[in-house]
Amino acid sequence: MKEKIHPKYDEIKVSCACGNSFLTGSVKKELKVDVCSKCHPFYTGQQRQAAAKGRVETFNKRYGTQS
Repeated sequence: MKEKIHPKYDEIKVSCACGNSFLTGSVKKELKVDVCSKCHPFYTGQQRQAAAKGRVETFNKRYGTQS
C-alpha cells in the first residue's frame, strides 16, 4: 500500500434520531442517522403486525364476513 494517500480511519460515534448511539469505524468524524436497528420497523417487527392488521380490516370491509 502506498503511504500518505489513505484517509485516517478512526472509531466514531453514530447518533440516531431516536436517541440511540453506538460506536463504529469510519473515515468521517461523526455520523447522524434517521433510523437505526433500535427503531427500524424491520428489526422491531412493529410494521409487519400493523400492516397485516390493516390488510385484514380492508379485506373484511370490501368482502364482509361470510356467514
